[in-house]
Amino acid sequence: MKMKHKWLWIVVMTLCLSFALTATAYATGDVAGAVEKTWTDASGQIKTVVNKVVFPCIDLILAVFFFGKMGLAYFDYRKHGQFEWTGPAILFACLVFSLTAPTYIWAIIGI
Repeated sequence: MKMKHKWLWIVVMTLCLSFALTATAYATGDVAGAVEKTWTDASGQIKTVVNKVVFPCIDLILAVFFFGKMGLAYFDYRKHGQFEWTGPAILFACLVFSLTAPTYIWAIIGI
């Protein structure tokens, strides 16, 4: 019986605290216009950061994985006599896609 009271007390206190500490926010005015203006102002900065930070990081990671996979495929070739192209080919395609993405991705997104 004590365990039931303890759990009931915890649930009641949680509900009371959640009702007491939350506030409802009502928006007045043109919220969509404010969001669009913020996006318009920030889109140039977002594009710069993505082009100079995000894509080079992705390219570096893919290049490391590609050359690592090529090395492992070569050692498997020496061990078994058959070269497995699937892994390196997929990584190479992803690397080419990632290297060329900044030239066309912004036209697709519309920035």
